[in-house]
Amino acid sequence: MFVLSTGSPVVTLRTAPATPFDGAIAAARTCYSPRVIGTGEVTDRQRDTIGSLTFDAGHHTVYQHAHFEFGLENVSRQFVWTFLHSYPFYNSEQSSQRYVKLKEPRAFVPPITGEALGVYEAAIVRAWDRYAELSALLKDDALAILKELRYVRATTSQDRLKQIERDAEKRAIETARYVVPIAAFTSMVHTVSGIVLHRLWRMVNTSDAPYEARSVVGDMVRLVREWDAFFFEKVGVGPIGEHEITETRFPKPHGAGDRFAAAFDARLNGRWSRLRDSSRDAEGVVADAVRSVFGLESGDMSDEEALERVLNPAKNRYRLDVLNVSYHSPLMRTLHHANYVFEKRLSHTADSQDQRHRMVPASRPLMTFADTTEPDYIMPRLISANPKARAIYGCAMREAWAAKNRLLELGVPLEFALYVLPNAKTLRFVESGSLLALLHKWTLRTCFNAQEEIYLASMDEIEQVRMVHPRIGKYIGPPCVIRNGLISPRCTEGSHFCGVPVWRDFPAAVRRL
Repeated sequence: MFVLSTGSPVVTLRTAPATPFDGAIAAARTCYSPRVIGTGEVTDRQRDTIGSLTFDAGHHTVYQHAHFEFGLENVSRQFVWTFLHSYPFYNSEQSSQRYVKLKEPRAFVPPITGEALGVYEAAIVRAWDRYAELSALLKDDALAILKELRYVRATTSQDRLKQIERDAEKRAIETARYVVPIAAFTSMVHTVSGIVLHRLWRMVNTSDAPYEARSVVGDMVRLVREWDAFFFEKVGVGPIGEHEITETRFPKPHGAGDRFAAAFDARLNGRWSRLRDSSRDAEGVVADAVRSVFGLESGDMSDEEALERVLNPAKNRYRLDVLNVSYHSPLMRTLHHANYVFEKRLSHTADSQDQRHRMVPASRPLMTFADTTEPDYIMPRLISANPKARAIYGCAMREAWAAKNRLLELGVPLEFALYVLPNAKTLRFVESGSLLALLHKWTLRTCFNAQEEIYLASMDEIEQVRMVHPRIGKYIGPPCVIRNGLISPRCTEGSHFCGVPVWRDFPAAVRRL
């Protein structure tokens, strides 16, 4: 029987500039100087005058030079999804539930007492029991599939077999994690600029997890104050009050979450992602943009040739570069002008990965508004194919929603009750991006090693793009397809090659895992 482990967030300041505030003032002075001003040249008077003048007037780029690298532990995945990763301007390296086995229940516990605390803790521990059951149950299924994909024979070496067994275990825990509650702790290295830290502090009450956000960001601000007192004493404003947040003052009709979910899914009509809107003349616009880069008219270069020049990897070698230099290429920046909008649904755990594609923003739901009374979840295909696993999984979903609903009956705020919901919880949102940003995402996420739901959504998306813009769509696919016949190796995954020659018949190739 598992025992729940919890604790306060642990925040450490790993690296920071020696004098971040003076660096901002020196940068501001450099704008009006024929030379670069050093931090040692900043005076007390300049700290007082230039600091407030730049900050209050909105000249915030000077506060962007300083970056603060934090270590974060004992923070929930719900907090990370709803707040830390909900905007573009950060960098994180986070512990992965796909590859790191969760050996004990470690999770956020809100400030509740009595029966409510018992219900909450029991729900977390029970979910971990289900996770352990599914991890063990699914390993054999994953192993059987991997043995076929990796062409295991009687002559296969023991070292090779052990590696395949380790891979099977990873596939099993990757799938079993769907029952783990979003209260589960994670750890990460998280880096933000100085101005972003000011904004996080200002907006700390805006997410689905304001209590946890105030605690974590409060510690981040405290550590920076201790490092350089000027950075928050000379400039900045405090958090917007909870009752002044625009989103929290929005009306919440009873039962709206269940109705919204049903209507949204009806529009998807079985898809993971539905093309909602796109640039009407995307192919012509991109062609015009290509010609403008090179000072050409349509008589000098046809639309067909222009599109080939920018999209065909045989003619545009940037598409083969693993560093993703697209935004630095005058030619590839022409893809900024074609845009696509999708309605889509993903689980909480899949969307936590999907949102890391920060150049493809989404209007993600506030779960406190979109809460459903009935279980509302995604079921991975590996679980769906195993009757025993499917029964355990369905039971886990019912248990999670029953606990959440019971917590609400006991008067627990919805913010805290939501933490017991599983990673499988369905999220519905609208996502959009330029062709430049989406092309990078689709290249990575149509690979067979990509997270299953994001892969399926990406395949839905490129199928629809091919229908409306065939001259664009024919050059979208995973690295092995893009690189096939042009550069070696085809697959960029090295020893993690999926075992399927996808390049032979993409997009018809079948992904089994």
